[in-house]
Amino acid sequence: MTELPAIIKKPIAPIDLVKYSGASGDFNEIHTVPAIAEEKGLDDTIAHGMFVMGWAAAAVEEWFPDRQLQSFGVRFQAVTHPGTVLVINGSMLTDKEGEILIKDQQGQTKLMGTFVLKNGST
Repeated sequence: MTELPAIIKKPIAPIDLVKYSGASGDFNEIHTVPAIAEEKGLDDTIAHGMFVMGWAAAAVEEWFPDRQLQSFGVRFQAVTHPGTVLVINGSMLTDKEGEILIKDQQGQTKLMGTFVLKNGST
């Protein structure tokens, strides 16, 4: 198994979630309006799961800029709030198959996944 270099993302800002809402068409206010999030039983707004998944896919692209994904799958483990710093780690099990793990700065797992790269150079 080969460990890939960790990628540390900037803290998620509330404006990131507003921008993602517009780009994705997901205007559920639990992502952008704290009062609505609290009304729904959350401590604060939460990042879109697909926002976090997008950062996972971008990490694979950063690790392997000359390769394409054949498949990519994730499981969300916990919600992510604005202000969170995400640390993305990955490992290659074979020359094509890898695993990805996103944790917050306290070590709580947010996302776990696997990916397969198309044939090509590493």
